[in-house]
Amino acid sequence: MILIGALFALCLFLVLLPGSGKPAARAQIVSDGNLVAVLDLNTPQEFTVSTERGTNTVTVRDRKIAVTHADCPDQYCVRQGFCNGGAQIVCLPHRLVISFLTEGDVDVAVG
Repeated sequence: MILIGALFALCLFLVLLPGSGKPAARAQIVSDGNLVAVLDLNTPQEFTVSTERGTNTVTVRDRKIAVTHADCPDQYCVRQGFCNGGAQIVCLPHRLVISFLTEGDVDVAVG
């Protein structure tokens, strides 16, 4: 049982490791459960998400994305830095989630 638990923990770590897998082509920004934008990571840009909970500035450069400014107290989302795949970038106080989409990912599921 210990061996199975350790193997599960290792697999989970590898899946959630930032930068694991192939680099993303796009990133989607979801705020409070609503899709706000899908950004092309090949196009340098800056995007601001403002809600009643606060403001996040998202920056794309060098095929990576980051929250470069947030008015939340913990600044965890800003400290994650620029990423191009792997684990999501999350600002929990503002309910903002940035997920990575690779070339084969589907934007919308119908059904």
